[in-house]
Amino acid sequence: MMTTLPTKSLPFLILHTQRLLRSFRHWTGRDLLSETGTQEVLAERLYHHPAVVLSHGTEPDPIINYGNAAALQLWETTWEAFTSTPSRLTAEPVAREERARLLAEAAKKGYLDRYRGIRISKTGRRFEIEGAIVWTVLDEEDRTVGQAATFDQWRDAP
Repeated sequence: MMTTLPTKSLPFLILHTQRLLRSFRHWTGRDLLSETGTQEVLAERLYHHPAVVLSHGTEPDPIINYGNAAALQLWETTWEAFTSTPSRLTAEPVAREERARLLAEAAKKGYLDRYRGIRISKTGRRFEIEGAIVWTVLDEEDRTVGQAATFDQWRDAP
């Protein structure tokens, strides 16, 4: 698992961090983290934030495009593997329909809080997330460019 910011992706990470932070504030009226420091510092701080933060794009089968260090550790994977994974594969097959329904609801409303569900790591370990916030990621012209989630509560699932 990568514990340092993937520097070869730094331009994307700086831009995407700004989008994640601005979109979270737009939908929830709250800050995901204190926004003091340069854009590079904020990218580093979000990457090392203790809560899991991840996002996917708007492809027909959305691909994960961001996972902070907490997400990589929880999903037991690397940046390269995680950011080439279809988002739906983070959930077990039986949970994917409910996950899709909740993501559609979040897209319609802009965000959804208190989300919970069973997820599966790259190694097959099952865990339940609780209290997640899912929000629509907007670009600088307020166009939808994906969805993101953050949570700091999870436990192993049977």
